[in-house]
Amino acid sequence: MEINVERLVKRYADQGGTHVALDGVSLRVASGERLAVIGSSGSGKSTLLRSIAGLHAADSGSVHVGGRLVQVDGRLARDVRRLRARTGVISQQFNLVGRLSVLTNVLAGTLSGSPWWRTLSFCFSHRQRQSALDALERVGLADRADQRASTLSGGQQQRAAIARALVQRAGAILGDEPVASLDPRSAEQVLEDLVRINDEAGVTCLVSLHQVAWARRYFPRAIALAAGRVVYDGPTAELSDPALVRIYGPIPPRPVLPMEVAA
Repeated sequence: MEINVERLVKRYADQGGTHVALDGVSLRVASGERLAVIGSSGSGKSTLLRSIAGLHAADSGSVHVGGRLVQVDGRLARDVRRLRARTGVISQQFNLVGRLSVLTNVLAGTLSGSPWWRTLSFCFSHRQRQSALDALERVGLADRADQRASTLSGGQQQRAAIARALVQRAGAILGDEPVASLDPRSAEQVLEDLVRINDEAGVTCLVSLHQVAWARRYFPRAIALAAGRVVYDGPTAELSDPALVRIYGPIPPRPVLPMEVAA
């Protein structure tokens, strides 16, 4: 599922006036591509992903996902809710219901395509349950299906969220800093799951990250945002020191410690 973003602009009002979160961002992601979005905090990464998912309207510009219009010039498409079902969103907060079982949380990915009476009663078919179990097997959580989601570790909860996107049959997965709150090993497991799903199922993956090392290791291509603008778009292997300075700014000098002054 390809993603096309054209001249996207998004402004927010704050105490200092108007903050420009996205300043004419254009981006094209081929179907089945795996792409990292990097940049410092406040650079516009989350705003871009939420705009692509149709979770909020930008001020101008357009977004197409899978050839279908998501939004244009500040207006969301009329069928945006149906379009959202084709895009799996994985966030830093996991967005699982802690008191429900892991299996039920994963099955929630089927609700957008179910009759209203199944949605209200959480009544799932045998086929849907089997699909959810298969998805949990793919992320290594089949043995946790009956546990409450709140008993899982952070990394396990994020992998359950990936399983939910698989059950949703999403053609694209958008990860909004999905490993920011995880320890290094858990982060590796989540990113390796995304890489495997991308390789095996051809699901387009667009993931925002703070860690350049993760981007270099798991993503062939990256775009970088700074002050709402694209300042780099190319292979992660070519993220040179000058490019990183444009993205994150110069590295401040190391502070002098009191003991060094005394010496």
